[in-house]
Amino acid sequence: MSWKRRSFGTLIGVIGFLLSPLSWWNDLLVNVPLAVGFGWLIALIHPPAFEAAVVVGYWLTNIAGLVLLQYGARSALAREARPAYSWRALMKDIAISLLYTLLIVVLVKMKVLQPLSTYRQ
Repeated sequence: MSWKRRSFGTLIGVIGFLLSPLSWWNDLLVNVPLAVGFGWLIALIHPPAFEAAVVVGYWLTNIAGLVLLQYGARSALAREARPAYSWRALMKDIAISLLYTLLIVVLVKMKVLQPLSTYRQ
């Protein structure tokens, strides 16, 4: 097994874990700030889209995390190089991410997360 492939897979896996919904602590430290930042960027262009952008941003961080985690683990642990991600795995990751997205929707609707301009008032 190549140490370069194993090291790269490990790095990708760690990044994926930090973005994935598999650990409870990283949501508030990583995913939610990224999602809110994405929402702020979109709100600069179209302010009414903030809520939807936060949800989409959160969803994208979770999907990216699950994809990177699985890809990294397979790359680091496989004895030989092979395709590391399937459509079935992607669909499973999307389903898991949708469940976590419901939490963000609730936080936005409860006004826990909102545009920056609203916090200044």
